[in-house]
Amino acid sequence: MKKNIYILFAAVLVLWSCEDRLEIEPAQSISVEAALSSEANIKGILIGAYDELGQDDNWGGQMQVISDLMGATNQLTWQGTFIQPREYFQKSVLVSNTWTEQMWRNAYETINQVNLVVDNISAIEDPAEANRVEGEARFLRALAYFDLVRHFGAQWQAGGGNTGPGVPLFTNGITDYSGDLSIARSTIAEVYAQVIADLTAAMGLLSATNGEFADQYSAEALLARVYLQQGNYAGARDAANNVIANSGHALAGTFAGAFNNDSDGIEDVFAFQVTNQTGENDLVNYYADQPTGGRQGDIAVAAGYATLFDDPADVRASYTYVSVDNGLNLTLKYSNQFANISVIRLAEMYLIRAESNFREGSTTGDTPLNDINAVRARSAVALGTVDLAAILNERQLELAFEGFLIHDLKRTGTAVGTIAADDPSLISPIPQDEMDTNPLMVQNTGYTN
Repeated sequence: MKKNIYILFAAVLVLWSCEDRLEIEPAQSISVEAALSSEANIKGILIGAYDELGQDDNWGGQMQVISDLMGATNQLTWQGTFIQPREYFQKSVLVSNTWTEQMWRNAYETINQVNLVVDNISAIEDPAEANRVEGEARFLRALAYFDLVRHFGAQWQAGGGNTGPGVPLFTNGITDYSGDLSIARSTIAEVYAQVIADLTAAMGLLSATNGEFADQYSAEALLARVYLQQGNYAGARDAANNVIANSGHALAGTFAGAFNNDSDGIEDVFAFQVTNQTGENDLVNYYADQPTGGRQGDIAVAAGYATLFDDPADVRASYTYVSVDNGLNLTLKYSNQFANISVIRLAEMYLIRAESNFREGSTTGDTPLNDINAVRARSAVALGTVDLAAILNERQLELAFEGFLIHDLKRTGTAVGTIAADDPSLISPIPQDEMDTNPLMVQNTGYTN
């Protein structure tokens, strides 16, 4: 693993208290060992990890944009001038794409920080507090690895060996950069196993509520998403059902109420926090026009999106506005530049439960039809019957522009235009600088360095 991706953690280690400075070592000469022995520092590293993964390179916006541009055909269009997202929209990504490199580096910076937290959890003496901190760290590590393996590895094959290359997997924090840090790619199966192990552990460590931070149901909701990607429908159904039944979250009363919230809404199972001083919301930057806080409306809603709606009265079909910059149609989901970025909404859990129940021929929690209509109710439309195609279409109607598109197309084997779902061009390349500095790294099929 290249050495420069771990630099940020060193800055986080300076977050010790004035009292610790007096009792341990002078600030200008504090050792790594001393920094990692302080409870305050371990908690500071965890906060830094939240900040890191929520930056624009990852969940702060660019990763969702990458996911939707890669999967887009006629639902949306890229109108901006930046080359990096255009390459994803054109399904022709170069190994030198800086968005790809930033997504990779940011995720591994986060992973090293949470590894340090888990490695040094004994610095927190109170068992309940130690459980909380470790649970949050494991949730963030799972979130980072899940997105890495989905973007840089092939789609999970249910019933297959999944022995193809995933991403480098390491679960111990690195503090010494003097040695060889090269590491080979673990298999897809190994990465998924780590993600599931971390989420399962986090569910046992975290409490039912935890303020704006990850809690037990954040971990279980992410586990439902992971199981759905794997085609483990029984597991996805049961996890989603427990979140719906017991998390205390509810669907927002209106579709608009699920978005642009300054604080977590009732529907947010987990969100990255954004204020006018901290946090980043790059989704507004690319999806909104200048008066709304964006560039110009780089990503416009295309005509094909409207054709997905079976009822033109659906509120979601008209949840748009016309850009004053270019006259294009823009989504209203991102019209507050300081809004929190919702990572998991309860609506997704209803959609997971509906699809999983339908595929399993079960009615755990409720029927697929009732779950779909529960989501559609606030959009003033309802269905009389439901089939798998309608359920999958409902995911596009409800979750559009939130970073789900390419992953749903891959897991359902749906072509992206004329490109087959398993085509190597729909997998991101390992970044060029990683290839240059890690002799054990193997590039994805179809890319040359």
